[in-house]
Amino acid sequence: MLKKEILLSFILFLSCSEKSLPQYTLQEAFPNLTFSGPLDLQNAGDGTDRIFVVEQSGKIYVFENNTGVTVKKKFLDITDSVSSGGEMGLLGLAFHPNYENNGYFYVNYTKSSPYRRTLIVRFQVSNANPDSADRSSSKILMEIAQPFSNHNGGQLAFGPDGYLYIALGDGGSGGDPQGNAQNKSSLLGKLLRIDVDQTQGSINYAIPLNNPFKNNTQGFKEEIYAYGLRNPWRFSFDSPTGRLWCADVGQNAWEEIDLIVKGGNYGWRCYEGNHNYDLSGCTDTNYIFPVWEYSHSDGVSITGGYVYRGPNLPDLYGKYIYGDFGTRKIWALTYDGINPPTNKLLLTSSVSIASFGVDINNELYVVGYNGIIYRFTPTASIIAPTNLRYTVNSPNSITLNWNDNSNNENGFRIERKVGSENFVLLESVDENIITFTDNSVVDTQMYSYRVYAYNSTASSGFSNTTSVVTAIPVELNAIPDKFQLIQNYPNPFNPSTKIHFTLSNRQVVTLKIYDTLGREIETLLSDDKPAGYYDVVWNSGYFPSGVYFCQLKSEDYTDTKKLLLLK
Repeated sequence: MLKKEILLSFILFLSCSEKSLPQYTLQEAFPNLTFSGPLDLQNAGDGTDRIFVVEQSGKIYVFENNTGVTVKKKFLDITDSVSSGGEMGLLGLAFHPNYENNGYFYVNYTKSSPYRRTLIVRFQVSNANPDSADRSSSKILMEIAQPFSNHNGGQLAFGPDGYLYIALGDGGSGGDPQGNAQNKSSLLGKLLRIDVDQTQGSINYAIPLNNPFKNNTQGFKEEIYAYGLRNPWRFSFDSPTGRLWCADVGQNAWEEIDLIVKGGNYGWRCYEGNHNYDLSGCTDTNYIFPVWEYSHSDGVSITGGYVYRGPNLPDLYGKYIYGDFGTRKIWALTYDGINPPTNKLLLTSSVSIASFGVDINNELYVVGYNGIIYRFTPTASIIAPTNLRYTVNSPNSITLNWNDNSNNENGFRIERKVGSENFVLLESVDENIITFTDNSVVDTQMYSYRVYAYNSTASSGFSNTTSVVTAIPVELNAIPDKFQLIQNYPNPFNPSTKIHFTLSNRQVVTLKIYDTLGREIETLLSDDKPAGYYDVVWNSGYFPSGVYFCQLKSEDYTDTKKLLLLK
C-alpha cells in the first residue's frame, strides 16, 4: 500500500488533463537569501513589514520584506528541543493579534523524548531586540501524544475571533488504525480552538464559550472545533468572506479542500474525499464533504494556501491558491458559495511546494522546499507597487514612499481620498520615482492614498491603501471652530484604532462603541471637557471582526462614524 508523506523525499511527475494558463511564473522573491528545509512563512502584523521563515529543524529567521535584502537574522533557535525529519519538526508559527504590544508568538513542534508528542508553546520577543525572541520566555500550552511519526498536522493561526486554531493529524501510520479522527475523545484528526488570553483551572489556556463541545457530558475534548481530518497541511482564514479553508492530505487516491465550520465532521476515515474508505462504525448522518477534490493522477500531497487578496495579481483576486508537494502544480480555485467551484492550473513549479505565505500587504509567496522563497510574477503585465507608507511632515504636508516592483513602468499615479469621499487622481511621477509629497492637506482631516504603476499599454493593480489623520494646529491657543468626530485611524484596524474629535466649547460628552444591532458594547469617555482637540484609543480586545459604530454625543450634538475591525 502506498503510504503518502507530507514531506516526500522524491518528486513524482504525473500527467494532468488541464491546460496550464501561461500568464504566471515564479520568481525568487529574495534572491540573496536561502533556507534549510523551510516549511512556513508568516508576517507579524505589527506594521514593520518583516518576513519570518520557519525551518523544519527548529529555527525561525526574520528579514526585511525587500527584494534586495541580504541579511536574515535568527529570531529563534530551538533545535535542541525539536525532533525533526520526515513529517516531524518545527511545523508552524503564529503571532498574537496584539503582538505589536505584547510580543507573544506561538509555535507548533514535535519532540520524541521522553515520548513522541506535539507541543504548542508560547514565546515572547526580546525587550531589547525586536529581531530576536527571548528563549527563556517559553510557556507550554499543550502537549499531545503522537502514536506515530507522521500525520502531525502542524499549522496554527489566529482566527478573526481572536482565538488560536491548531491543526492536528490523525496520529499517523496509514488508514487511521486507532480511529482517532472520528473519536471526539481524542485531539488527533481535529482542528482545535483555544483562548490563549485566559487560563482555566490547571491549563495555560481556556476553552472558548462557544466551542461546539464545551461543557459536554460525553467525555469529548472541549478544544475540538472540527473533526474527521486525516492530515490537514495548511489552513487559512479569508477575512472578507469569513471562510476557513483547509487542505487535507489524502490516503491512496484523493486530495481534498474543505471549508471548515464549527462542529463539522469532515469524514475521515469513513471517507477519503467524496469516496468510501472504511465505513465500519460510521454512523454519522451529517458528514461534510470537500468543496474540491483531485485524484492521484493530478497530485499526491496537497499543500494548502490562501485566498488571494494582494495588489499585484488582480486576475487571481478572491481565488484560493494551493498546490501539490509531489507534482509541484499550483492551482486557483474559484468558489463564491453559490455556484459550483471551478479550478484552473496556473503553473507547474520546478520545486516541491512546502507551504504558502502572505506578507503584511497580503501578497502571496511560495515556500520552496529547496530553500528558496518565490513570488508570483505575471509574464505579460506590470506589477503593482507595495508597502505604501507615509510620513507626516507637518499638519499641512505628508510624504509618501512605496516599493517599486516593476521594471517596465512609465511612471506612477497617486490617488487620494479625503474622508469618506471617492478616490481621485492627485498626481503622477516618473518611472523609478518612489516618493511623493502632498502639500495640499489641511489639519484634522483624514486622507487615504493608493498608488499604481502604468506604461503605454497597461496599468498595474493598486498598492495597499494607507490612511492618516493630519495633526492639530501647532498654535498653543488654537480653539476648534466646531463640534466634530473625525474618522478613526487606522480604518480598517486590528486590534486598536485612534478616534479624534474636536469641541468648540466646554461640553459634557460621551464617546461610545456600538455593534451593528445598536447594542452599546463599550464606553470610551464620559466627562466634562473644555474646548480643544482630543483623541481616544479603542482597543478592540476580544471583539470579533466586523462593522462597529463610534458615537460622540453631547447635549446639543451627535456625530457617528463607522469602524471596520479586521482580525
